Amino acid sequence: MAARVRNFDPAKAIETILFVAERLEDPTFHTVSKVLYFADKEHLQRYGRLICGDDYVAMKHGPVPSRIYDMMKFPVGRSVLPEQQANSVNEAFLVYNAYCIGPKRSADEARLSPSEIECLLDSIRQYGNKSFDELTQLSHDQAWDSADENDLISVEEIARTLPNSEELLEYLRS
Repeated sequence: MAARVRNFDPAKAIETILFVAERLEDPTFHTVSKVLYFADKEHLQRYGRLICGDDYVAMKHGPVPSRIYDMMKFPVGRSVLPEQQANSVNEAFLVYNAYCIGPKRSADEARLSPSEIECLLDSIRQYGNKSFDELTQLSHDQAWDSADENDLISVEEIARTLPNSEELLEYLRS
């Protein structure tokens, strides 16, 4: 079983979903999840941490941020959230066509650091217009391959896919 990432921030996660969704032409669960995965990899490589502290699960079509995915599924009744998170999600976005995120308001960018915004924007530019199949293929990396389907991908395995993996792994162990 993979180690869990600490310090998941639900409020930041909602703002991150909004930040990405309002900048994508087609903000589906899949596209948002993959943009976040690639932004998290870049942020881990450059700054030594994930943006929202979520855990990634190896699903059929690539890595998915576990708690963020639950948040995205909540408006259509496909997940359960604590009451405060549920209220925050309902105020932030809706889901239409079963898998598309519709922001109800703009993201509160003050909840995101400049480095997080930088990596999110880089990921949106690089991956935001890719097809479902392209995103699936690109995200089927060594980290995804390291876990069984529907199991957690350890942050260490994600770090191993990065050019500065040895330095990152040492940092993560300390």
